[in-house]
Amino acid sequence: MKTFKFLFFISFFSLIFSGCSQIPKELKFWRPSEIKVQKESPLYDLIQRAERSFQRGQYDLAYQYYEEIKNKYPGTPEAILAELRLADTKFWEGSYLEAIALYEEFEKFYPNNEAIPYVIFQIGTCYYKLRQSIDRDPTYARKAIEAYQRLLQTFPENPYSFEAKKRVAELRELLAQHELYVARFYERIKYYRGAYKRLLYLMETYPDTYAAKYAAGLLDKYYRLALKETEELNRGVKKDFFGSPVP
Repeated sequence: MKTFKFLFFISFFSLIFSGCSQIPKELKFWRPSEIKVQKESPLYDLIQRAERSFQRGQYDLAYQYYEEIKNKYPGTPEAILAELRLADTKFWEGSYLEAIALYEEFEKFYPNNEAIPYVIFQIGTCYYKLRQSIDRDPTYARKAIEAYQRLLQTFPENPYSFEAKKRVAELRELLAQHELYVARFYERIKYYRGAYKRLLYLMETYPDTYAAKYAAGLLDKYYRLALKETEELNRGVKKDFFGSPVP
């Protein structure tokens, strides 16, 4: 039988799509070592079924096929790439936390695989998708930044650099806006020292953001309010916000 050269497709992010647009999953991720699978073999059939299901958005079915490839052909290039595709199926169905676990597992077991820059970018993108609004917990935004920065530091020439840098800037703005939101909340509940400290932290940590420029306009007002609050606390006219002694 003739040998069929099968290039296994995996999700690859376009460098020019907008942050909110859907990622075209049909783009190719080039593997220098072509996977050779005998045509009409059980493995070839499984790969065909897996990819067909994936491209049709039948992610549960695709996951089952990729898992079968992984279990039936352990140690083969096809099984290794199937492991990566398991993470991709979870990503595309929107199960981002499960996708993160699978991408991290792939990186742990195949740290030198050529797809690692893609894997790190995907981890960052999962967290990016999970990010919340400025009035919510910013943990996912921070984790996304950590992943993107790790990618940029470890693989400075990676093909995802442009998008990763753009998202880092966007996420830093979100975190800065979060700090501004907290500062203004503290000001509303008359916890002025906390508000002032939050502004200082914002301007120190995210000086290149629009939120920092806005905060600069509030700094003098918040300083005066914090000073007045401290004097009142020292005189015993006001109780400390947390009920602790004045520092």
